[in-house]
Amino acid sequence: MLKAVIFDLDGTILDTETPEFVSWQEAYAAHGVSLAHAIWSQAIGTSDSGWDPYVHLETLLGGPVDRATISAARHARFDELMDAAEPRAGVVAWLDEARDLGLRVGLASSSSASWVLRFLDVLELRDRFEVLATGDRAARSKPAPDLYELALGELGVRADEAIAVEDSPNGVASAKAAGVFCVAVPNPLTADLPLGGADLVLGSLTEHSIKEVREIAGL
Repeated sequence: MLKAVIFDLDGTILDTETPEFVSWQEAYAAHGVSLAHAIWSQAIGTSDSGWDPYVHLETLLGGPVDRATISAARHARFDELMDAAEPRAGVVAWLDEARDLGLRVGLASSSSASWVLRFLDVLELRDRFEVLATGDRAARSKPAPDLYELALGELGVRADEAIAVEDSPNGVASAKAAGVFCVAVPNPLTADLPLGGADLVLGSLTEHSIKEVREIAGL
């Protein structure tokens, strides 16, 4: 029986990933080099990739950069791009349906609690989540199962009683490693990445209700 839905945040509840990538692309371009999507994509959905955009930029340039200046400009650009941030299509409807069905709702994100709370507050969705399993609360980030195992434990449900909603290969791998049925809803930045590990791939959450996915999952 389905008892809980666990959402990823970045790229799933709202698209922070495209603005993040664009802001870094522009920072690289300002130094006369480019940031390839294939390089960037390895770090999507995880904080444990080991890849550092500053180190990569310095490698391309063959010398050090002014990291403080780049950071300030890039964060300002990111904030500008996120100024009109809204939940992705179908997210609020799923949260409403989860409430109406009496399901518990959690979040499993590789990002820090401060980052997660920032955007949940902006979207006025903070009170919709009973549990926030964030990257600073687990030993390992996605694709390891730690964040989903933490969320499941605090929600008090088994893996086979939950559905995960993700957007990236790292997120899908994390949910599946924890034994959770995973719905992948790629955003523009992850649409071309391999999401075959997911149990179900949707263009948006508007394509199926929770009840419909529950039937597909056999929960």
